[in-house]
Amino acid sequence: MSKQNKAFTLLEAVVVIVLIGILATVAIPRLQTDTTQEAADQILSDIRYTQHLALTDDVTNPNNSNWQRAFWSMRFGRCASGSGWYYMIGSDKDYAGDIDRITEAAIDPLSGKPMFWIGTKACSNGGDGTVSNKIFITKRFGISNVTFSGSCNGAQHIGFDRLGRLHQSFTASSSPNYASVLHTPCIITFTHPNGNFAINIEPETGYAYIVGQENQ
Repeated sequence: MSKQNKAFTLLEAVVVIVLIGILATVAIPRLQTDTTQEAADQILSDIRYTQHLALTDDVTNPNNSNWQRAFWSMRFGRCASGSGWYYMIGSDKDYAGDIDRITEAAIDPLSGKPMFWIGTKACSNGGDGTVSNKIFITKRFGISNVTFSGSCNGAQHIGFDRLGRLHQSFTASSSPNYASVLHTPCIITFTHPNGNFAINIEPETGYAYIVGQENQ
């Protein structure tokens, strides 16, 4: 009894290749879109996390003339040598003008590491292992630029007071007052290789959402 060899015919092979091509055409754009959405979701979540910290940790000290500096803030910046963008979250509780990694930076709930970096250090490798690697948005997502517009035009940081209200230009105020409260929306736009996205932060309430996904 002869043994029959089982193999693809040329026609079957062509059909398989075509099907693989169709699946790739459908799947690859979805993966790219998911990467963009993942970036937007993470940054939005951390904006809300910053506001949550402001609501639960009242750092306002009326006995200190620089009390506004301690507002919980989210600061975006470029790493050294053009190695990417990052953001950090913290409260300048000692009013020294900057955020200390150990005592003042927010802690990433997932990794337990501080959400902290300084722009004088490169970040092409996603940090140095001592801080949360989620904050390096160029390394993680490919974001190449961050632009503030609307009421926070030209800024690179935002902050929230104990009522959750959005502030800008509060860290260098020589005569602190509530004039830094924003009364029109702040829009932060992120340049992503698969398509830009923007996050809108409403005045007064500080409510943040991804533009185009207001109801999500």
